[in-house]
Amino acid sequence: MKQKILIIEDDLTIQAQLKTLLSGNGYEVLAVIDFSQTIQQVKAFAPQLVILDIKLPGNNGFEICSEIRTFSDIPIVFVTSSNTDMDELNSIMLGGDAFITKPYNTAILLAKIAALLKRAYPSSQAEFFTWNGVSLHLESSVIEYKEQKVELTKNELKILYYLFKNAGKICSRNDIVDFLWDNQLYVDDNALSVNVTRIRDKLNKIGLTDFIKTKHRQGYTL
Repeated sequence: MKQKILIIEDDLTIQAQLKTLLSGNGYEVLAVIDFSQTIQQVKAFAPQLVILDIKLPGNNGFEICSEIRTFSDIPIVFVTSSNTDMDELNSIMLGGDAFITKPYNTAILLAKIAALLKRAYPSSQAEFFTWNGVSLHLESSVIEYKEQKVELTKNELKILYYLFKNAGKICSRNDIVDFLWDNQLYVDDNALSVNVTRIRDKLNKIGLTDFIKTKHRQGYTL
């Protein structure tokens, strides 16, 4: 099941950018349109995380944050052009979990969201990873993309788990082999190459042709 994120942002351009970014990374996303019904939409959608601007029509972001905190502990990320120290302090004092200023770095925003979700929902996050619209389900040993799924062997699952945990970073072949050995999966360098080839063949079947990238003399990265 996808984790749900609610966007409370009145700039339609930024709202659309955030929806595209988050949807593309495997989240179910809804943006508030009627700002006179913001709290009702929070309750109806029941998101796992809220992205919140400060300057909004009607109640501002601080007021909305305070009201959400009367009934929910969901992570709240302020993404705003209001970048004074007082704004950041207010966001913390009122229960915000992160404060990111515009223009934001998309990689940092995604990393912050993933970290907050992992902290808030450790059991579900431990069995579910997403990256660039691809979902890895640990419990069922399945990788999914655009509603197409393929099953993985134990070695394939562990390799992908390590790559997802370090998504965006280059993972050396030695580090992956060491990780597999630590988990009682006895794979040497040659066997790693064979497993990665098999994973890529499976990914090709669900439309992922360049998901695992090889970095010459460095390792692999998503």
